Amino acid sequence: MSAALVRQSEAPLLQVEGLTTSIRVGGAWRDAVREVSFTVAGRETVALVGESGCGKSLTALSIMGLLAAKVGRVSAGRITVDGVDMVAASERQREAMRGDRVAMIFQEPMTSLNPVLTIGFQIGEALERHRGMSRKAARARAIELLERVRVPSAKARIDAYPHQFSGGMRQRVMIAMALACEPRVLIADEPTTALDVTIQAQVLALLAELQREVGLAILLITHNLGVVASVADRVLVMYGGDVVENAPVRSFFARPTHPYSEGLLKAMPRVDSAGELVAIPGHVPTLPDMPDGCRFQARCPLRIERCTERPPLAPLRADPAHEVRCWVRAS
Repeated sequence: MSAALVRQSEAPLLQVEGLTTSIRVGGAWRDAVREVSFTVAGRETVALVGESGCGKSLTALSIMGLLAAKVGRVSAGRITVDGVDMVAASERQREAMRGDRVAMIFQEPMTSLNPVLTIGFQIGEALERHRGMSRKAARARAIELLERVRVPSAKARIDAYPHQFSGGMRQRVMIAMALACEPRVLIADEPTTALDVTIQAQVLALLAELQREVGLAILLITHNLGVVASVADRVLVMYGGDVVENAPVRSFFARPTHPYSEGLLKAMPRVDSAGELVAIPGHVPTLPDMPDGCRFQARCPLRIERCTERPPLAPLRADPAHEVRCWVRAS
């Protein structure tokens, strides 16, 4: 059976329906993520892409239930992880889910790992909490995990501190921590940022191998479209908190439809083209300055009068699996 057919037979392990996340700015709550919906099945990788500030990491924090209560909240929608509603759950229930059924690899391992605790302690902590292991058993399992993510001399390095590892090795430690309790859903937020190309390829290959072994559903957050092309099954493009395009990965690269998606691809260096890179003019507006309609309208070369109204995320006639939020391109 092909990998595509296997993925189609898997039930969604992560379901996000109409997610709206608000941020408190200047004493007022403003929608930073608006009505985002998607699913991720076992053995499927969905990539969430866009510029910094478009809402990718905020979506991930909403799923994990890690929003600081005084500055961020889920205003509407439903988030289901392996059958559990994370929005309706109590904080105790969410704590039981995090690190167990759903785990996250954060952007920068040097700031995510505790510098005064050994890596063995930090990996073993989740096993003691969620699996009830003794410290000795958790330590043995931590060594197995480090070996699994190919950290050399794992037994000798189990008591090392984060600063004693290279960037690539710290990222492997983060992956080992995330996979310690064998979660069903893995959120990888820029897992290859600041890594050189060789280490980046090794980390991505490792994630793909582990996904095949344990059936992970992976939500990959990145701005690197080269990474998306190599590992993702589907692509969600975000701008200003809206999903503006949702497509199978091959369809997305063959036919980027939203003007923002086109701009992202034109700004990306390609080995098969010597053309000049074209930057998207302007910048992502701040939340107080976000327009009510299409949030890309101020930077869009195809802007029409109707763009002051918010377009729906609509399927293309030629490809119903490919959706775009644009009055011009979806018509």
